[in-house]
Amino acid sequence: MKRTCNVLLGLVLAAATFPVGAQAFPTKPIRIVVPFPPGGTTDVVARLVAQRFTESMKQPVVVDNRGGAGGALGADIVAKSAPDGYTLLMANITFPLSSVAQTLAKRSPFDAEKDFAGVSIAVFVPFVITAHPSVPSKDLKELAALLQNRKLKYNYGSTGPGSVMHVIGETFKRDAKVDMAHIAFKGAAPLKLELLSGRIQIGGDQLSTSLAEIRAGQLKALATNGSKRIAILPDVPTVREQGYASLEFEGWNGLLAPAKTPRAVIEKLARETAAAVRHPDVQKRFLELGAEPVGSSPQEQTEIVLKQMKQFTPVIREMKLD
Repeated sequence: MKRTCNVLLGLVLAAATFPVGAQAFPTKPIRIVVPFPPGGTTDVVARLVAQRFTESMKQPVVVDNRGGAGGALGADIVAKSAPDGYTLLMANITFPLSSVAQTLAKRSPFDAEKDFAGVSIAVFVPFVITAHPSVPSKDLKELAALLQNRKLKYNYGSTGPGSVMHVIGETFKRDAKVDMAHIAFKGAAPLKLELLSGRIQIGGDQLSTSLAEIRAGQLKALATNGSKRIAILPDVPTVREQGYASLEFEGWNGLLAPAKTPRAVIEKLARETAAAVRHPDVQKRFLELGAEPVGSSPQEQTEIVLKQMKQFTPVIREMKLD
C-alpha cells in the first residue's frame, strides 16, 4: 500500500512539472486565419503548417481565408477571438505595415502591439519586384530611365493599401522621381492574374508567388528586396545593388495568437511550428519556393513585428500611405 501511494505521489509530482494548459491542448479543432485570398505564399505556408499540425496534434486544423483591408480584416478576427490558442493568424510583413498605416489613419480596429502574442516565425521569404514581359526594362535602373524619358503611364499593383508593394511603389516613385498609378488588390493571387494579363505593368510579392512565372518567362524579375541575391535567381540584382537601399525589407511568414493566450499554449504551438517546418517534406516544398524554414521562438516572432513597425512608421507617415 505504501509503495502504491509513493508511485501515485510520484506521478502527481511529475505531472505538476508540465503546465496543465499545454497538456490538455488541443482538445478541439484549430483555425488558422489567412488574411488574404487563397493562392498566395501566406496561404501555401499556412496549409503546409496546418497539415503537419493535424498529424502531430491529432486534431483538425483548418485554414480560413479572410482577405480584405490589406490584411486587417483577418487580423481583427483573430484579435477579437478567445485567447485560447484555437484561433491563430498566419501573418507576413504586411501585418506590421498595414497596422502602422491604419493606426496613423486612426482607423485600425485593433492594437497590433497589445492585441497579439507572437508564436513563431515559420519561414523567411524573399520579396521580388516583377514586371510584365512587355515592359522593356530588365531592372529598376532601366525602369526608372524608361519612365523618366518616355513619360509612360504605367500602373503598379499591390496586395492592398499599406502592403509591402504599396510602400515599395511609392518609395520608388519618390527616389526615382517618376510617376505610376497605384492599384490595390485583395491579395497576391488577383494581383498576379492582372500582372500576367498585362493590365498592370509592375507588381511584386513574396518570391514563391511568382517564381514559376518568372522561370517560364511570363514575368520579369527586376529586383529582389533582401540583403543578398537569391540562390535560385542568382542573376537578379538586389535593390541595394541598384541604388535603392530604401526598398530593402526582410520578408517572413509566421503565426500570431490573441494576446493573453496562455504561455504554455503559445510555447507548445511554437514547438509544433518548429517541428512542422523542419519536416523533410515541408522543407523540400519551402526550398522549391525559395523560402527558408525557420521555426523561431515566440519572442523572435514578436520582435520582428515590433522592429518592422518601428522601421515602417516614418516611411508610411512621410508617404501618407493610408
